[in-house]
Amino acid sequence: MRNPFLALTLAALLGGCTMGPDFTRPAAEMPQQWPGTVIRASQVDPLWWRSYDDMALVDLVNEALAANSDLLVAAARVAEARALAGVSRADRLPTLDVEASGARQRQTDELAVGAPNPVNNFRLAGVLSYELDLWGRLARADEAVRAQLMASEANRDAVRLAVAADVASGYFNLRAIDQQVVITERTLAARQESFELQQIQYTNGVVTELVLRQAESELAAARAQLPALRQQRALQRNALAVLLGRTPRALVEGNVPRGQSIDQLPVPPVVPGYMPSDILDRRPDIQQAEQLLAAANAQIGVAEANFFPRISLTASGGTQSLELGDLFSAGTGIWSLGANLTAPIIDFGRNQSNLDAAEARKLQSYLEYQQTVRTAFREVMDALETQQGSAERLNALDGQVAALDRTFALARERYDGGYTGYIEVLDAQRALFQAELDRVSTQRDRLQASVDLYKALGGGWSADQVAR
Repeated sequence: MRNPFLALTLAALLGGCTMGPDFTRPAAEMPQQWPGTVIRASQVDPLWWRSYDDMALVDLVNEALAANSDLLVAAARVAEARALAGVSRADRLPTLDVEASGARQRQTDELAVGAPNPVNNFRLAGVLSYELDLWGRLARADEAVRAQLMASEANRDAVRLAVAADVASGYFNLRAIDQQVVITERTLAARQESFELQQIQYTNGVVTELVLRQAESELAAARAQLPALRQQRALQRNALAVLLGRTPRALVEGNVPRGQSIDQLPVPPVVPGYMPSDILDRRPDIQQAEQLLAAANAQIGVAEANFFPRISLTASGGTQSLELGDLFSAGTGIWSLGANLTAPIIDFGRNQSNLDAAEARKLQSYLEYQQTVRTAFREVMDALETQQGSAERLNALDGQVAALDRTFALARERYDGGYTGYIEVLDAQRALFQAELDRVSTQRDRLQASVDLYKALGGGWSADQVAR
């Protein structure tokens, strides 16, 4: 139908007085269960970071949740959205104003025949006005603002979840670097001792210069790796301090407390405790996208209602007199009742363009919602795969480190017994050193995979938190 006014009029008569479509959550094809996992009845603890049994981590997350700048900004946006919701709610109610005026006016002699000229005019009145929301314009506008409020609350919770996850990941990375520094310092001390021994033996003609230079090379390699690790540790510590919302002074002078070592931190068995379809209610970013879609949907109703007349009712009552002192005298009372109707006749396509824009914004929000859902499922699947893969790698590396540790011991025994050269000892030590570093990295990866899974599953968050 090419006449939008006629089309919307018929829609209003057939479908009620509230313009625009009612919002429903978009349909999505969901799997029945997560692949390769056992569905448990338990839910994710909203304070999931306590599952790692590290009070230093708990204190760091609590500090970040209290002072992180991004989280404080998100909370301020919630306060702004709540205030705007109050404005929208007030727009649907009558308004009562008071008017006071005083004027002295001279009229032409022709109009002022037999009357004082100039003349005073004083007026005091209360004015009550109310717009009849016949087409649901104000109702849809209020619906949109309330949806935006819930979207801002969901965004705040998404930021909260991201901050907690970033702190946990940063802490695990810091503990991994700490452990790698310990391993490197231990290896460096052992290589320093070996190099000094080889120097003595070279001087005494027991070993060749090749053996001496090989020992020197291994010592230099360990010595070069240590500053790089210390640099990584400093950078990670600084990044954590910023996440914690610390002041520049605290950033320079403070430190990040440590708890358990990386190999003592338990990896909680994070398993999805609900069906895949429940993730739509469990992830705050999905709820934010859904509420933004609901707001865009409601704005279509606002745009459609603008095609129709607006009717406002007004009532006023007060006093009016020619002298200020007589303003409250008998016989000075005044009142009025009235109605005002405004309807668009020729707007050169303004209302239609606004409607087209509202529908385009809804399409954008719908596509963003679909992408958010897809991204959420991808993140869950990635985290599940990473968690399983890192556990398998760690198990293999545990075996490798044990085997290389024994290999290194045997190489030392063979060297001490004169059955082999020192190159064999250096090779075994080098392989053990690298395997120990790799195991620490994999321990970190496994812990971070559990954090990613907690985050991907919504971190115990529920849509009930914003459906207030």
